[in-house]
Amino acid sequence: MEQLTTFWDFFRELVNPESIILYGGFWFLLFVVFAETGLFVGFFLPGDSLLFTAGLLTATGIIDIPIVFVAEGICIAAIAGNFTGYAFGKKAGQTIFKRKKSFFFKPRHLRVAKDFYEKHGGKAIILGAFLPVIRTFTPIVAGAVELEYKKFVFFNIIGAVIWSNIMVLSGYFLGRYISGVKNYLPHIIIFLIVVTAIPIITAIIRERKKLNKEKKILKSNNNT
Repeated sequence: MEQLTTFWDFFRELVNPESIILYGGFWFLLFVVFAETGLFVGFFLPGDSLLFTAGLLTATGIIDIPIVFVAEGICIAAIAGNFTGYAFGKKAGQTIFKRKKSFFFKPRHLRVAKDFYEKHGGKAIILGAFLPVIRTFTPIVAGAVELEYKKFVFFNIIGAVIWSNIMVLSGYFLGRYISGVKNYLPHIIIFLIVVTAIPIITAIIRERKKLNKEKKILKSNNNT
């Protein structure tokens, strides 16, 4: 029981943006951004809230690094993560869509990202940068369906630059020009999580309904 409590305490700190920065430091912050954008096991890690918090803590002096280096370091980490995801998807190919469910892998997340990609094409990499789960799996899907590498490079860089700078600089300028905003950081983080999670929850519900409908049709065909 004690080991389980210790694990959950560690997990809680791992998904807490402020704890990641305060205890892990700048380099661990970059690693988390890389993992969240490039490793399919990183879908549960904070993204938008982490970047916003990094900007806010830079403005208040807790991160003693110029904001330019913070923003561009995060941007580079996101680009590298997306490249890793693309390489993994391309190596795995279509078999990735047949991968079985595990503790760190949920097939429905990949299906949601695939539907999002099929709807938006290469632009999904840019749009998906602002959506949790989609942000993690879209580069993998792009690699699996063999999106032209030059196009991926373009969408990857544009998406990472826009996402990282908007989120980091939003936190930075808010912390710099609004006194006492850090006291409301937990509330801001919750707000960001809820807002960004709504499209994903909606997509998962829609995908689940689609699967149930397909199962009913299949069952009906088998009975006739």
